[in-house]
Amino acid sequence: MAPIVTSVGAYVVLARGAQDDGGGIAVGGKVADIPPRMLAAYQRAARQVGRHVPTCRGMRWPILAGIAKVESNHASGRSVAGNGDIRPRIYGVLLNGSGAGGNTTVFPDTDGGRWDGTASGERAVGPFQFLPSTWDGVGKDAGGDGTADPHNADDAALGAAVYLCGKGHDLAKEPQLRAAIFQYNRSAEYVANVRGWIDQYTAANSPGLGNVTGDARTVIEAALAQRGVPYSWGGGTADGPSTGICCSPSGKSGARINGFDCSGLTTYAYAKAGIRLPRTAAAQAGLGQRIPASAGTRALKPGDLVFYAYAPGRDSTIYHVGIYVGSGQMVNAARPGTVVRLDAVDAMSGYAGGARLL
Repeated sequence: MAPIVTSVGAYVVLARGAQDDGGGIAVGGKVADIPPRMLAAYQRAARQVGRHVPTCRGMRWPILAGIAKVESNHASGRSVAGNGDIRPRIYGVLLNGSGAGGNTTVFPDTDGGRWDGTASGERAVGPFQFLPSTWDGVGKDAGGDGTADPHNADDAALGAAVYLCGKGHDLAKEPQLRAAIFQYNRSAEYVANVRGWIDQYTAANSPGLGNVTGDARTVIEAALAQRGVPYSWGGGTADGPSTGICCSPSGKSGARINGFDCSGLTTYAYAKAGIRLPRTAAAQAGLGQRIPASAGTRALKPGDLVFYAYAPGRDSTIYHVGIYVGSGQMVNAARPGTVVRLDAVDAMSGYAGGARLL
């Protein structure tokens, strides 16, 4: 059963007096309407979902933000504690078929009021508006406190990610993304609304490429298109994601996952511009015009490779590479347990300069 049957966005009874306090986070040079603590929950869930649905592809935080925007306006009017607990709790109307809030179907109680505060029936709960019966199947403990709580931002976001992933959707593919949203709420209008918010949040999180042209734009757009793909040590070829090891560089976990490591991502993106790269970050540093670390990050241009070394100044110790996109950001396959994403250039330690191949 889906978390909702008709738009629970219409069911939710919120204290509307409180307005956004301006505590949104600056993303890509714009201020999103997402409180920082809620954004952190969405980002964390996008990173964690692969542990619970290893075959899921393409999960990214704007997808979760789009759902939460429609369901609760990012827990508007509530306070979110450091551990993610949301107070006062968010309850929808009692789904007793009365017609209030648009509900016409009776949902018998399944949780004894544990999550929805009443044993008289069911009502949707939390920022993602799960029915207790649905939460019982997808709820996850994201924070490690031993309880999967739909009134906790981290737990709720991870539960939503698990639900949207299903048995292994590829959410980077538009038909599968739309199908997942439709399953969340079986309404074409709902899908269109959420999809619109996803696009807005994605755009807010994207670097401006208006002045980037030619091969540099080709490389950057190819890399950005892989955001949300899991990190996979040894994964990635000129043709795209491939199977590597997760979730430790030594492969101690024994898990296999389809995705990219740092040099696999750069190999793929540069191949789109017709440039073949060697497979390791250290070998890639030997190509093109070397940009020394002493020149600073301001010497970088969009499309440049960005390197990191255990001993900066000794290229043989280079351990990581990203693709510079401008404004101090790079496309990055950072480490096991993460996904391809935008990071600040200073997010990694041991900056070792760059290389210009374009």
